[in-house]
This record gives sequence, C-alpha cells and structure tokens, in this order.
Amino acid sequence: MSNNRNFSSYFEEACSLENALAIDLQWFAAEDEGRTEEPSEYKIRKAREEGRVAKSQELIGALGLLLPTLTLIFLGPSMFKTSLEMIRFFFTRMNETDNLLNGTFFVVFLTYFARLALPIIAVAMLSGIIANLVQTGFLFTTKPLVPKFSKIVPRFGQYFQRTLFSVEGLFNFAKSILKIAIIGVVSYIVISSKIQQLARLQTATLWTGFITVAGLAAQLLIIAALLLLGLSIPDYLFQRWQYMESLKMTKQEVKEERKMYEGDPLIKSRLRQRMRELLSRNMAANVPKADVVITNPTHFAVALEWNKDTMPAPMVTAKGADEVAQRIKAIANEHGVPIVENKPLARALYAEVEIGDIIPETYYQAIATVLAHVYKINEERRKTAV
Repeated sequence: MSNNRNFSSYFEEACSLENALAIDLQWFAAEDEGRTEEPSEYKIRKAREEGRVAKSQELIGALGLLLPTLTLIFLGPSMFKTSLEMIRFFFTRMNETDNLLNGTFFVVFLTYFARLALPIIAVAMLSGIIANLVQTGFLFTTKPLVPKFSKIVPRFGQYFQRTLFSVEGLFNFAKSILKIAIIGVVSYIVISSKIQQLARLQTATLWTGFITVAGLAAQLLIIAALLLLGLSIPDYLFQRWQYMESLKMTKQEVKEERKMYEGDPLIKSRLRQRMRELLSRNMAANVPKADVVITNPTHFAVALEWNKDTMPAPMVTAKGADEVAQRIKAIANEHGVPIVENKPLARALYAEVEIGDIIPETYYQAIATVLAHVYKINEERRKTAV
C-alpha cells in the first residue's frame, strides 16, 4: 500500500533506527455518454482557464439584494437629506436661465445623483465580487469574451432538451417555483402583520406614510434576501455536482491525456528495453558504481545504486541468476561494493524489478534499512582507517 512517503524519508528513519538498535536485515448522464472517469487535474485546470467554473447565480443575486438593501437602510437618513437639499436647490433657482444654458444645473444634478447612487452601486458591485470570490476564488480570463460562431447557430432541439427535459431543467424549474413561493409567502406574512397599520395611513401624514411603507419594503427585502441566501447553498452544491459531471472523461480521453503527459506507453516500453540492454552489456561498469549488492546468496544477485540528489529511490543497475549472479558478486568483491545477504528481498527484486527501473515503494522500508546498515559500516571503517 502506498502511503505517499518518498524513499528519503524511509532512509532517514532507517538511519535513526540503525543508530539506536540492532536491526534484523531479513524481512450519471455522463455515464450514458461513456464519460465514466473522474476529471483529471489538467482538465479541471483547463476548464478554469476557459472561465468554466462551478458557480451559483442565486448566491450572487441574494448578496446583490441583501448588501445594497442594508446599505440603503444605513444611509437612508443622509440620502433623504441629500434629496431634500437637491429639490430645494432646483426649486429656488428655477428662474435662473443663465445657469440652465451654461450647463451649471446639469453639473449640479450629476453631483447630487453621484452622492445618491454611487454608494448603492459600489456596494452592489462589491457584493457581486464577494459572491464570485467565495465560490471560485480569484479568476481572471478573457476567453469567455472571445466570440464563438458555433453558439450563434440556433439549436432549438438541444436547447429545449437541456432546459425542459433534463435534470438541470427540472432543478431550475423547481428552483424558480420555490423562489416565487418564498417571496409570495414572505410578502403575505409581513403585509398581513401590518395590515391594520397600513389601513390607518389614509388619515396619517405624508411623512408617516413614507416611513411606514419604506420600513415595510426594507423588511420584505431583507427577509427575502436571507431566505434566497439559504436557497443558494443547495443550488451551489447542485452546480458543483453538475460541473464535475460535465467534465467527466471517457476511458479513451484518459488514455490520450496520459499519453500527452507521460508519453506513448509503447515508446516508453521500447526505451526501457533499450536501457536494460545497455545496462546488461555494461554490467562490469555498473556493478562497481553500485551502493550495495543484495544476494540470495547462491542463485540471485541484484545491484542497487542510489543518488539522493538525482534519484527518487534506488535503481537496479544489474541483476542476474546463477552464473551471472556469481559474476556480479565477483565484480562487487573486486571493487569493494558491500554484499548483503537477504534471500526474500533478493528473490523479490530479481522477479519484479527490471534493470534500469526504480524500486517499487513496497520495498522502500526494507532497502532503506539495508542501505542505512551499509552506510553505517562504511562510516565506521573510514573512522577506523583514520
């Protein structure tokens, strides 16, 4: 079983253990189209670069309603004063034709309009940005703006199938009905609770009527926005599911992508075979460079080399059985390469790992222990020689 550890971590652990104690060295819709495979990281990243992400428009709409409403309530008194000031300004200067002709009134109007509208516009834009960042993170791409003429061609059959006779169409239909029901129920409950107060407005002052209606409208907007915000959570989960379904791949697409990243398996197999042939021919040169030779001891011999700066794990540089194994041991003895007897490990490596291949992760622990033991012995010999 793979546990996502690299060989270096096993080796460091083995070294620490070697120094501490003696160690024994023996040891859905997508399926209908044939797209059944989960999308790869590459496909998800490519879709994101094209602007295709899982996103709920309901969350954008709910925040776009809630935050500007709260801003309007908070800034309402000052905005009302600004409106009165604007009305007073224009009514007191209605007869000043010079200001009308030279554009002064227009500039003043734009100034008042900016003071009234810009805060609400800014908060609405900010709410849209926040809603998108929460769902997709920071994403900037111009690819969705590139015109695609294929989208101009009308495909009514495909459109009606998607909008009316699909899971997406049914979900959107149910969502629309639910939103209408939410707004209707909320409006009925809130207005019913204020019906007597509204009935008395016919005898109330203009200011009282304005305050009552404005408060009722604000209450309706806030409650509806909060409920729609709650509705956006299942909508986002559905959009996420649908997005992942749309990116699912066929088995052939998975193979093609693997070829693109890892190269053609046939070519890689030929290259590995060629490397094995070269390494087998150069056995006399490869064994002296090995860090250790693991033996059976009479039937198998496997030479391992490991450079922790360039190799993820040890590599088999030579192996052989019977006479070839004895030849490997002889070369190792001649050049001072450590020989370690480990029957099950030598037999397993000979059977499962080809020359030029990195050892499987299954054997990381055992070989790390062997190398740690060998390095410790070599270090002791160097100290003794000094």
